[in-house]
Amino acid sequence: MENSHSAAYAAAGVDITAGYEGVRLMKPFVERTKIPGVVSGIGGFGGLFAPDLSGMTEPVMVSGTDGVGTKLRLAQLLGKHDTIGIDCVAMCVNDIICCGAKPLFFLDYIAIGKNEAEKVASIVSGVAEGCVQSGCALIGGETAEHPGVMAPDDYDIAGFAVGVVDRPKIIDPARVREGDALIGLTSSGVHSNGFSLVRKVFDIEHADLTAPLEELEGKSLGETLLAPTKIYVKAVQALLEGGIDLHGASHITGGGFFENVPRMLPQGLGVRIVPNVIPRQPIFDLIQKRGNISDHDMYNTFNMGLGMVLALPLEQANHALELLAAAGEPDAVCVGSVTKDPRGVAFDGV
Repeated sequence: MENSHSAAYAAAGVDITAGYEGVRLMKPFVERTKIPGVVSGIGGFGGLFAPDLSGMTEPVMVSGTDGVGTKLRLAQLLGKHDTIGIDCVAMCVNDIICCGAKPLFFLDYIAIGKNEAEKVASIVSGVAEGCVQSGCALIGGETAEHPGVMAPDDYDIAGFAVGVVDRPKIIDPARVREGDALIGLTSSGVHSNGFSLVRKVFDIEHADLTAPLEELEGKSLGETLLAPTKIYVKAVQALLEGGIDLHGASHITGGGFFENVPRMLPQGLGVRIVPNVIPRQPIFDLIQKRGNISDHDMYNTFNMGLGMVLALPLEQANHALELLAAAGEPDAVCVGSVTKDPRGVAFDGV
């Protein structure tokens, strides 16, 4: 790569050498994610991974892809880029764990107006942290400079995860039954959905993002909103490995409860949720108050404090809560039950 420099390309706005420097800076972060099965390092034309399928009778590959949405704008305004990659990983691995799949590897794609090596490396450091939290490897990616299409400070990130599950152990929503308990895993905040509404409510382009707010218990708006999406992979794995018979799992993202919970329900069944047992997070009260938003629209847009909802036999609920506490989810709570109600999602008092 020593001779790889194009003055003409640089004059058009693409700095090839910045791309090489970015790869050099991100290598230590990628190295953190190395797990058994990784065959290749970054820099090749494809990421190689050899999964250990021993003990599986019928391995099924599971994939998920997503981005971070307009939460990116907040990171750009704050000039803080080292957590947004966690969000990107979380949005993918939290989806595939709903099938019971163990994440194996992740790849990212970053489009950026001007390739600044330090900024790209900072973004990738967050991706690597997300991979470490979910136990998967970052085996490749792409950074593309888009001068004239994106503003110099603008960027977008997307990625995808691939995992594996033994077919007999797939979490199959067809097994959800009336009377199953619903257990909710608490969120770290708004996570990575609803930010178009959040930005409108707070007029984010002109808001003071760094001042401590009494309504947020002394935290700033920027710090609170930028909190990275919680990753639930190890918590769900702890339940599966602990003998809990998970019937269904729902990742509460865009569309809130009304869109996501029915995705784990067979036809003819619904759920009843008791919202006052959900640990209350001040950010949702502030969003609702500032935006004059109805309860229905809040639950139809945001996670409201629960990033994952699980359906399991009622008699296993207490043991599941014990396993979750041991796995780092001490605030997990039983939030309702599965009902014979084709309307889908119902809330007490909402």
